[in-house]
Amino acid sequence: MILRNGIDIPDIGFGTWNIPYGEVCERAVFEAIRAGYRHIDTAGAYGNERSVGLGVKAAIREGFIKDRSDVFITSKLWNTNRSYNKAFRGFDKSMRNLDLDYIDLYLIHWPANKMKYKNPDEVNATTWEALEELYTEGRVRAIGVSNFLPHHIEELKKSAKVLPMVNQIELHVGYMQEDVVEYNNNNGIVTEGYSPLGTGALLDNELLWEMAKKYQTSASNICISFLRKRGIIPLPKTTSPDRMSGNLRLIRIEDEDMDILYNFPYIGGHAHNPDEVDF
Repeated sequence: MILRNGIDIPDIGFGTWNIPYGEVCERAVFEAIRAGYRHIDTAGAYGNERSVGLGVKAAIREGFIKDRSDVFITSKLWNTNRSYNKAFRGFDKSMRNLDLDYIDLYLIHWPANKMKYKNPDEVNATTWEALEELYTEGRVRAIGVSNFLPHHIEELKKSAKVLPMVNQIELHVGYMQEDVVEYNNNNGIVTEGYSPLGTGALLDNELLWEMAKKYQTSASNICISFLRKRGIIPLPKTTSPDRMSGNLRLIRIEDEDMDILYNFPYIGGHAHNPDEVDF
């Protein structure tokens, strides 16, 4: 998949949210790269950036990738580092933790809102200005946002010199966020979907199990393949090497079943409203 600026981003990523710092995360990233992932997603708030960097270096050392350029790394600016000056400090900390030469994609993790700020639009604008500067200086290859709704991006447009290239949102069967995805598509913004398995709730769904039997695969593979077919980059997470490999398999799903999956009733996930969260 190609971002607006011509950068190639792999159409599936390996998510690291809730994988604890240390050997578990380092090994998971290493195994993900060995399985074939070339896109690793982390964040300052995850507390595991250093482990992600070590996992990448281990994969290079063991010859599963040639060098740093063979893997696409995403990180995110946490809410406590909003504003122009703080954003640079947050980015520098991520760079130190990852101990890599650059970050491929850097995102604002959550938009500021009126629950925390009197002037959230200004906070988002000045934070975005810092990301634009990181991008123009070549310290990151692409910039974007996470959990932003259309009205947040519309406000950014009023002052932005560079528009977001990616919007990473919670997205899965049973929570499709159609209005956000449509807005992203209409504005040349690539949509990434975190929690593509509804934080595990989809794995116990009887209808998905039946569909998985039909295609001789797993429920997780059905959910992930569905998103990929819709042009959404899923970010599945697991520490199991077998599941890592299985999640990479792209299944051809019939149109009738695609419609069933698209119209699934709400199930799983967080469904946080970015305008109402208090963090």
